Amino acid sequence: MTETATTDTLRVPDALLHYELRGRGPLVVLVAAPMDARSFEPLADLLATDHTVLTTDPRGIHRSKVDDPDRDATPELRADDLARLIRHADAGPAAVLGSSGGAVSVLALAQGHPEVAHTVIAHEPPLDQLVPDREDLLRRTDEMVATYLSGDAVGAWRQFLSIANIHMPDEVVEHVFGGERDPQDLADERFQYEHMLRPTVRWVPDFDVLRAASSRIVVGIGEDSGGELCERTSKALAEGLGVEPTMFPGGHIGFVDDPERFATRLREVLR
Repeated sequence: MTETATTDTLRVPDALLHYELRGRGPLVVLVAAPMDARSFEPLADLLATDHTVLTTDPRGIHRSKVDDPDRDATPELRADDLARLIRHADAGPAAVLGSSGGAVSVLALAQGHPEVAHTVIAHEPPLDQLVPDREDLLRRTDEMVATYLSGDAVGAWRQFLSIANIHMPDEVVEHVFGGERDPQDLADERFQYEHMLRPTVRWVPDFDVLRAASSRIVVGIGEDSGGELCERTSKALAEGLGVEPTMFPGGHIGFVDDPERFATRLREVLR
């Protein structure tokens, strides 16, 4: 059964955030960056049978509009947005799952606002600064952004996949990123490349603060992510925190590819 979501907006400094609430019970927050709330709909419906589930579009993406489109959406800003949303929902403290850039957002939440989240699950955060080849990764990231801003979106996505060590056939890349595309998707993509990607991959966690935080911190890795950059960064994060990584079904976006198995595993972790 599909849960009916209640959609609303919350005014925060410099942004109007779109968010959705489903179900009743303990609060679970699902967040990504740059992916928006739509990517979590199947998982949110599954969890809403016995949880209140909060999903949102990160600032600057899709339905969450920013006052200053030239301001970077840093992990700290996104964490502050999440803290305000959780307090607004008035059902916390929450269990918070962040994926990819959203995993960096929730780590920043645990650092800056630990009182709003009893459990923080960082699923495959792209923390490039934690791995030995950090300088090369940041150089390649700058080149990728320059490629995108030159007008070569397909070339930038090829560079993105190469950096991430994610393999996608060239004809698929061309089809997905080179054809006729929705104007909103293009606007979101541009905001991601201009104002979200670099602040995310350059962010460095404060291990002393995170180890001492009241939030329980879980580092999630997809079972099918072997050899990818986010597997390496996640393992480095877990080592820095002194915890063992927690495996989840699927790859980098397992919650999209197999929401049923992902929901089962997430329930186990939350128990």
